[in-house]
Amino acid sequence: MSKVPVSFLIPVKNEMANLPRCLESITWADEVWVVDSQSTDDTVALAEAAGARVVQFRYNGSWPKKRNWALENLSFKNEWIFLIDADETLPPEAEEELRAIVTTPGDCVAYKVDRRFWFLGQWLNHAYRPNWVLRFFRRGRARYAQLTDAAISHADHEIHEPMLVDGKIGRLRSEMAHYAFPSIESFVEKHNVYSNWEAHVTLEEELHPPGRDFGWRQRLKRWSRHMPCRPLLRFLFVYVWQCGFLDGRAGYYFARLHAVYEFLSVAKTYELRVKQNESSRLGH
Repeated sequence: MSKVPVSFLIPVKNEMANLPRCLESITWADEVWVVDSQSTDDTVALAEAAGARVVQFRYNGSWPKKRNWALENLSFKNEWIFLIDADETLPPEAEEELRAIVTTPGDCVAYKVDRRFWFLGQWLNHAYRPNWVLRFFRRGRARYAQLTDAAISHADHEIHEPMLVDGKIGRLRSEMAHYAFPSIESFVEKHNVYSNWEAHVTLEEELHPPGRDFGWRQRLKRWSRHMPCRPLLRFLFVYVWQCGFLDGRAGYYFARLHAVYEFLSVAKTYELRVKQNESSRLGH
């Protein structure tokens, strides 16, 4: 059967442990772009061996970051683009679902896909479910919003920015697998960076409220940033509301780690406020 006329975009840096699994799940794709950030392992060699087109991205400390840069600068041969991370995979049934969409397109210009997490040797079937992310869209109809222009250490890519879509959004039946946290250490490392971003976004929104509406999820997130006891509420949301307790010990640890992430976001926001007040007091 012919390849599915979809261009896949995979942003990477030192992903030799994850990339082969991701590429294996999309061998039916007509085109695969791997956007690398000067990897020092065998990421590039593995991508090229699999037939992917590799391009280097060099972060200048500002926007656009890696995904938006790729969407703006790469010469995609297909009308539809699927953005997938190296630690994610698509199931076999996604091939025919995407083929049907691109060959007989309806009125949707973008689609969200649900993800489930592999954590501590098991699938989380309740914690962080559902986890809809917008990844499949027509070329030129979607991009990431800029919520802060702060240079986040160790992050040349978009973190949790919402996507701006020009048109109707649908949902895929296929479900992505997300192998984001092979260890507790990796969770802590990633969320230490993510909490830096959260702190900058929170403070920036306090000083300069966004001029546009990014949807109910972002409104809810902005509202939740003003609530007391955020780490506890984050734990209860994942462990109780989402029934993370049904995932056993892995669900409990996952919820506790997200509570720590929430605490880091709160503490780092306060730290930024202190630094800003000190700078204002000194007239800088």
